[in-house]
Parts: sequence; structure tokens; C-alpha cells
Amino acid sequence: MKINNDKSERVGQTVRGMTEMLIRPEQLSQIIGIAKSYNAKRLLVFGSSLRNSGKPRDIDLACDGIEGWKLYEFGAELEERLDMPVDIVPLRPSTRLTRYIESRGMVLL
Repeated sequence: MKINNDKSERVGQTVRGMTEMLIRPEQLSQIIGIAKSYNAKRLLVFGSSLRNSGKPRDIDLACDGIEGWKLYEFGAELEERLDMPVDIVPLRPSTRLTRYIESRGMVLL
């Protein structure tokens, strides 16, 4: 994968960057698979799980394409399957927070 240095959108991380993440590759695969089953259009991971600062307390995700209560069902399924707290932020409507997440987060979908 490569990094698009345009600050408006990050399209991925280098392989080296991924190995420094605190989310294990098998967890990433699970997250992406579950997100696809809910028809997520976009999915980003952000926060403490991207920084090499010890064990992450939770997994922070931002997504688009999962509407209404399905977003909460998605989060509950992730927590159950990963056995870890998950925080989910909808990417729409666009806010200062979502723009910050889009500029700093790693795109999974």
C-alpha cells in the first residue's frame, strides 16, 4: 500500500506503518469483513490503535454507508467478535471531527 500525501485524503499506510499499528492483522481482517457484511462504503481506523504507545484500550473507527441502528449493530458485533471496546463515528454529516479523522486515520475501506 502507499500513502497519498494529499492532506485531504489518506489512502493507506505502508506495510511498515501497518506493522507498527497495535491492531493485529487478523483483527483488521475481521473488522473489514464485518464492515463489508454491513455494506460499509468507507471505513477508517484512528486514535490510540494507530500509535505505538502501548496496548490500545479500544478501537476507534469512522465509517460511511451504514445507516441508523445498523451502525450500532455493527459496533456491537465488532465488540463481541474482537472482545474489545469499539468506538464508531459516522463520517456523515461532515464535521470538524470527521475531517480531522479523515486527515489522520488509516483507510481500511
